[in-house]
Amino acid sequence: MTHIFQLLLEPLSYAFMARGLIAAIMVGVVCALVGTYVVLRGMAFFGDALAHAILPGVAVGYLVSGGARASLFGWALLTAVLAALGIGAISKGAQVKEDTAIGIVFVGMFALGIALISTMRSYTVDLVHFLFGDVLGVSQGDLLLTAVFGLLVIVTIAAFYKEFMVISFDPTLAETLRLPSVWLHYLLLVLIAVAIVVSLQTVGVALMLGMLVTPAATAYLLTRRLLPMMGVAALIGTLSSIIGLYLSFYVSIASGAAIVLVCTAFFLLAALFAPGRGWVWQWRRQAA
Repeated sequence: MTHIFQLLLEPLSYAFMARGLIAAIMVGVVCALVGTYVVLRGMAFFGDALAHAILPGVAVGYLVSGGARASLFGWALLTAVLAALGIGAISKGAQVKEDTAIGIVFVGMFALGIALISTMRSYTVDLVHFLFGDVLGVSQGDLLLTAVFGLLVIVTIAAFYKEFMVISFDPTLAETLRLPSVWLHYLLLVLIAVAIVVSLQTVGVALMLGMLVTPAATAYLLTRRLLPMMGVAALIGTLSSIIGLYLSFYVSIASGAAIVLVCTAFFLLAALFAPGRGWVWQWRRQAA
């Protein structure tokens, strides 16, 4: 028992591990809550596209500030919000399907980001960390930014919980109740954008979709009620962040990858054993 406590407490003796753990837990909760709507509304492609569309903002922020984290965060957030609103505007105004608008903005923004990065003499460590995550490099300032914007997302979801639920499950009822569905849709797009930027340093652009979708998809297999689904998703996101960070410490693998791999393991377990819905249950019913 003493040995177990030593294994649990040893990583926390390092300040960077303690900060990383707090950041990872906050990101796990925020992404899980926003990801619930992403899964219910079938917006996974949007989340993936938006994660890559912020690349020019990160590149501009680096060119302007020389790599200052606060500036990178600000530029990434601005780019993510503009990309999210742009996707919504193109799909409505140009009368094309949303997945087409997503593809257009995704490719255009990602190409712009690559073009900007190509003007730099070399890929810097700071910029690479935004692409692949660097949770162990979280500073006190990064923690504050994550906490402020993460809390903003959570408060907004709580304030518009009923409205988001109606437009997600029954758009017809939303029209009957005369809810501002278009405005709420844009608000949800902005929340997804903020969640993605908040998660950048933890898992990076390349692995962002895993944190946004996988915990919520796992919770979807375990419950169909929205509030319990959010709670289960947040719990899975938190556990994945904690377990993944400890794995990265003791096994010496990338922290962002470790967190997403744990998320994926939880999903596979749910896909196999979820009561009434898992593959094992389906095989047993077929065999009977």
